[in-house]
Amino acid sequence: MRSFVFLATRPAGRLRRTRRACAAALGAVLALGTFSVPLQAAAFPDKPIRLVVPFPPGGAVDFFARVVQPALAEALGQPIVIENKGGAGGMVGAGAVAQAVPDGHTLLVGNIASLAINVGIYPKMPYDPRKDFTHIVRTVDVHYVMAVHPSVPARTVPEFIAHAKAQGGKLAYGSAGNGSLPHLGTELFKSMTGTQMTHVPYKGGGPMVTDLLGGQIQLAIGDQANLMPHVQTGKLRALAVATARRASSLPDIPTAAETLPGFEATAWQGLVGPAGLPPEVTRKLNEAFNRVMALPVVRDKLLAAGLVPVGGTPEQFSRFIDSEIVKWTRIAKEVGATAD
Repeated sequence: MRSFVFLATRPAGRLRRTRRACAAALGAVLALGTFSVPLQAAAFPDKPIRLVVPFPPGGAVDFFARVVQPALAEALGQPIVIENKGGAGGMVGAGAVAQAVPDGHTLLVGNIASLAINVGIYPKMPYDPRKDFTHIVRTVDVHYVMAVHPSVPARTVPEFIAHAKAQGGKLAYGSAGNGSLPHLGTELFKSMTGTQMTHVPYKGGGPMVTDLLGGQIQLAIGDQANLMPHVQTGKLRALAVATARRASSLPDIPTAAETLPGFEATAWQGLVGPAGLPPEVTRKLNEAFNRVMALPVVRDKLLAAGLVPVGGTPEQFSRFIDSEIVKWTRIAKEVGATAD
């Protein structure tokens, strides 16, 4: 009996050891395969895309986002959710996007203020426009108009300059916030004309226009889409466009530069994401926006509102942002504009 038990248990022990060795070897092979063959990344986009507009509804940035929204959703195959997150000249919304996960599903529709001008007028910013974002595409240039409340007797820029000087600093002008182009552009206008006006900053172009219509402020430089509908109904009066040349969509309105050579306040917008966006995601977003802005149904709506599609590559947009930061920082120092 003893020899039977001995002979029966010996092969079983070997079998168990063999099984353990095989299991260990299989585990090693599976582990090696796991690390040597990466998992396939989910195709972008795989969920709704959030477009952060760093201003309240009603301004040019919000207008652009809502015009491209339907076509962009179709091009990317996912819903496009617009989130208005205003404050601090666009820096609240921009700062939130800078901190977002860099997967392409949270993007900023930035503009000249949030991506360039603010660098020169704020001593400290919650982000660096050059380092904390992935630059995707320059979207549009924006025609700005200089308009007054009908209670102002001036009908031309020279007449307004004379009126402002006669008022001795009693007039007030509005802007879409500290650091916005209306702010810096009007400070440049004051510097070039020797006039004095009180700055009233708002949290976006919409609230600014509301107070201009009500007469709480007398002058504003604002985007064409915001101001011209009220000019056409007689509720506001357009004095000039702030572009270097007359706008093709407003050929009968003179430029401020025709009175003040060298004056220009042309805004722009652009799409950025958090720093570290994967190159393939950046490329797909760039191609989608360029394609959508070229669609006649989109392009016509933008042009009618004074938004001129630009497009281009991420690299071109990065170089443009660098040049704009240098330009507007210099102008801010020349006119003494700060975030008050």
